[in-house]
Amino acid sequence: MRKITRRAAGLLAAATALPRFAIAQADTRPSITIAVQRIANSNTFDNLREHSNVGERTAMMFNERLIEVDWRGNLAQKPGLATSWHRPDDRTVELKLREGVVFHNGDPFTAEDVVARFSSAGMFGDTRPVVDGKTLAHAFTGLTGQASKDLPKEIPPVARRLWPGLDRVEIVDRHTVRFINATPDVTLEGRMAAMGSEISSHRARAEAASWLEYARKPVGTGAYAIREFKPDTFLVLDAHDQYWGGRPPVKSIRLVEVPEASSRINGLLAGEYQFACDIAPDQIGAIEANPAFEVQGGTILNHRLTSFDKFHPQLADPRVRLAMAHAIDRQAIVDALWAGRTSVPRGLQWEFFGDMYIADWKTPEYDPAKSRQLLKEAGYKGDPIPYRLLNNYYVNQVPTSQVLVEMWKQVGVNVVIEMRETFVQLRDRSQPRGVRDWSSGATLNDPVGSIVSNFGPNGAAQQAHEYANEEFSRLCVVLETSADRALRRKAFARMLVIAEREDPAYIILHQAATFTAKRKEIKWRAMPAYQMDFNPGNFAV
Repeated sequence: MRKITRRAAGLLAAATALPRFAIAQADTRPSITIAVQRIANSNTFDNLREHSNVGERTAMMFNERLIEVDWRGNLAQKPGLATSWHRPDDRTVELKLREGVVFHNGDPFTAEDVVARFSSAGMFGDTRPVVDGKTLAHAFTGLTGQASKDLPKEIPPVARRLWPGLDRVEIVDRHTVRFINATPDVTLEGRMAAMGSEISSHRARAEAASWLEYARKPVGTGAYAIREFKPDTFLVLDAHDQYWGGRPPVKSIRLVEVPEASSRINGLLAGEYQFACDIAPDQIGAIEANPAFEVQGGTILNHRLTSFDKFHPQLADPRVRLAMAHAIDRQAIVDALWAGRTSVPRGLQWEFFGDMYIADWKTPEYDPAKSRQLLKEAGYKGDPIPYRLLNNYYVNQVPTSQVLVEMWKQVGVNVVIEMRETFVQLRDRSQPRGVRDWSSGATLNDPVGSIVSNFGPNGAAQQAHEYANEEFSRLCVVLETSADRALRRKAFARMLVIAEREDPAYIILHQAATFTAKRKEIKWRAMPAYQMDFNPGNFAV
């Protein structure tokens, strides 16, 4: 009887203790659902592969970089996983790493993780730094779809696009690393703050059964950890309560793919979602007519553009491409489709570039008469030019394309829309390519993060054999290797002339903007970027 009593007493003590502990530690944080047009283009989360607008939205929920951008301030660089840094010379940056940081798998963050990330196995494959201006011998092919243990074979061109001259990263001590470039580079700190330079656990990557397994559940240091991902359907992240920046304010975040904007909005109003992304300006009024909801957002560091395949027979003459640029009334597009909520930029650049910004540059003006004259001089006879298009991957993408086609038609250019489902199909070389939709973001505060990374020798356009210009490519090398700021600025100014007027590579349409609808009771602020911030201090109910 005594044994039973003792056992009962023990069970009673445990029973009374457990509820008290549970109550004291109850997690009352909310879980939220976000409706998005698309979660990931590649259905992976390795940011060298998912280097996209939709990938940017979630990237910083689970990943972090050594240096971050102060999105709430003046877009200056600020400490991230590195607390400080300095330059021993124009090829080297030494960084002190933040101590006490823990990965989602419980491993401590150390210099070994940084070195592993920026190694041949972690990023560059068998590529070497570009020191003489020569392009890499790799064509951009993207993810093959095959699960591969060998990460470098999947994506080295994307890495060298971001880090063309990086030679190596050395460990100074457990919390100090040194980045060493093969050439001078004034943008090294900016590259560390750019998408693609996130740090993940090298042990988790090494132990993954395949590249695909790792890429769909990377182990980072961010405020949220990936729990579950079902491609083309949903993504669930849980709070990382060992986050060095404080306890995350949301228990779990669920993103669901809802391709139709009307369905995203209806789900928000019905209470199915707490946030609805990718809202068009003409939908804002209807949402805010309900006093329980509001829409946040505005212009971001991204430009919408159309890109040429200059090797298409009808586009080989640069006068045809320039004529197409002069045929576009950009302000009419901004006013009609964006309700004046964005603007026409001064070419492929942002004031964010600081002293590299060419303030007196202008995109080709709207001049239909000049378009017709250029087409006449080029001998264009009205042959069709294909225009490859995704179905509203970008907000207002289809309506914009329809306006463009009509504007080109008014000057005599015969453009035919061809719908595609993926970016791979958009760049497919098996059929004639002409014009395609694109956007270009300021991945760092310098032209190397936009015009060079997209249209330079290592850029997506040249690697896809859509563009080439010898002088333009030489000037890209100046931007990437010179420490002379005056020389670099002169080179960039000349590149704008080449790429936008003399031998057009693209047509700037307008600055991109993004709008997010949410319940007004949720205290949350949108950033001037595609990414969504749910870190401590930016969410409360």
